[in-house]
Amino acid sequence: MVFEQIATGGCQSYLIGCDDTCAAALIDPELSQIDHYIALASRDGVRIRYLIDTHTHADHFSATKELARQLNVPVIMHRRSPAPFVDMRLADGEMVVLGKLRLRALHTPGHTADSMCLQVNDRVFTGDTLLIGGTGRTDLPSGDPEQLHDSLFNKLLKLDAALKVYPAHDYKGRSHSTIAEEIANNPRLQKRERSEFVEMMNTLNLTMPTHITEALRTNMSGGKTVAHLLAAATATVPFMSLGELKARVEAKEDDLIVLDVRERDAYEGGHVPGARLLPRGQLELRVNTELPDPTRRILACCELGYISTLAAATLREMGFAHAVALDGGMKAWRESGYPLTTGRDP
Repeated sequence: MVFEQIATGGCQSYLIGCDDTCAAALIDPELSQIDHYIALASRDGVRIRYLIDTHTHADHFSATKELARQLNVPVIMHRRSPAPFVDMRLADGEMVVLGKLRLRALHTPGHTADSMCLQVNDRVFTGDTLLIGGTGRTDLPSGDPEQLHDSLFNKLLKLDAALKVYPAHDYKGRSHSTIAEEIANNPRLQKRERSEFVEMMNTLNLTMPTHITEALRTNMSGGKTVAHLLAAATATVPFMSLGELKARVEAKEDDLIVLDVRERDAYEGGHVPGARLLPRGQLELRVNTELPDPTRRILACCELGYISTLAAATLREMGFAHAVALDGGMKAWRESGYPLTTGRDP
């Protein structure tokens, strides 16, 4: 059996494949590691045939939809998953055939309603249902401590005690555990009575994941992350350095329109001399009157360089083929001691 464990911070992904057929599945892939997964599969001589998420993730961005687009392979989740891009929806006890391997799905709701574990050979991929020394939290959307109790004590922990446990997260550098070790040592599993377990889960008072809203939005709908949008924009937009812009401002060149896409108060607090104000939120509506000549060279600038990159990409899509963005933004411009004009330009 081909097996690779890939850690991304606290997130754990798994590449598992059949030696005989070279068919592989990727479990809980993370968006920033796409090239790494493809390289590992190539190195191990396997072809990724399935992309599997054990549940709707709330603390990182799943790579399943993007990898499915690149590799033209199906996405698999439990049938309770809300994601519209899922191609194969598993019910409890159903299997994914991977060459000579059989990945059996166990519906284990509690962390989320669509949580499932995958058992294959001597191991079980537990998602966020069972962690090493912990369990998944139950205070996120569709979480339920009573269901988690049932999933753990009436299903998962009744599996072969020797099974190796590979969770979707671990923050202490541990690779795996076993069912027996978790039953004996996991502090959350010592609360075996349902009422005690539910009370414990309801009083954990955990902090929310950093990107919970964006992660849930994109993982549930298949929408794009902000980082994805920025990466796509960056791939289509040229940039101008701070020094180059300073030189052009000092030379008083009139072939470049500097377009400040911040809000008015930020613009009036200090902007590049001669820059025009056109807030990003009004760009599409005002561009025809503010920028009547699509052949002009336009440099978009904002505070940190992100919004201006998106603005420049939008301008290019609208036909302004010479739109560029300022590398670094106004924060870097100020910190470099470059000239500023306050208030409204005449």
